[in-house]
Amino acid sequence: MTYEIFATRQESGAAAARRGAEKLRAAIAARGQATIIVATGASQFEMLEALVKAPDIDWHRVTMFHLDEYVGIPISHPASFRKYLWERFVRCLPVPPRAFHYLDAEGDVENEISRKNAEIAKHSVDVAFIGIGENGHLAFNDPPADFQTDKPYLLVKLDEACRRQQVGEGWFKGLSEVPTHAISMSVKQILKSAAIICTVPDQRKARAVADAIEGPVTPDVPASILQKHSDAVLFLDAPAASMLRKKPG
Repeated sequence: MTYEIFATRQESGAAAARRGAEKLRAAIAARGQATIIVATGASQFEMLEALVKAPDIDWHRVTMFHLDEYVGIPISHPASFRKYLWERFVRCLPVPPRAFHYLDAEGDVENEISRKNAEIAKHSVDVAFIGIGENGHLAFNDPPADFQTDKPYLLVKLDEACRRQQVGEGWFKGLSEVPTHAISMSVKQILKSAAIICTVPDQRKARAVADAIEGPVTPDVPASILQKHSDAVLFLDAPAASMLRKKPG
């Protein structure tokens, strides 16, 4: 794992998109296609805005997998991650992707997990575009995260810190509205990605960033597992990096 620091979230998001686009173009050139994982949330706004404008990517050759989704949230809900990805990513692409395997957690959750586990097993993921939560989570793997399961997707319970973050970001009006469970990609599945592009802006993430980069690898800080990945890069703005003891360079 390495990390880069930029003055603003706009700069860090743009840099993350550039790096991800390079990886995508290389995968398509090598194999004729690519597979990506796409995250949501306020931390990804600038990165996704830049990624959809990246030149020379044949999106017809790109298969997308959805990182996580709330249980029981309809696609019409403002907090729906399917809605988010459609509005901020898929419909903004110059051409449609090869496939978009979104998560539908409105109905039979266990059946949806089984279907998506079978589908992603057919693919090798080239790039995972992810973030880190205020509580250090990866996807919706809240602490203490399961580092051992081999299941690609699983049903998880959201802790209060995670749910409060969703209120703080404006996705819900109050804590009681935030679902208690979600479908989440597992930590092991995220780590199977050939490259991980992790975009983390904002002061409110500073403690989690410092613990993930400079602390021990522990399920109590799920993002710390990125230290074990050979091609994971964190793209930080200055506020998110403010609690790091050491700065690169």
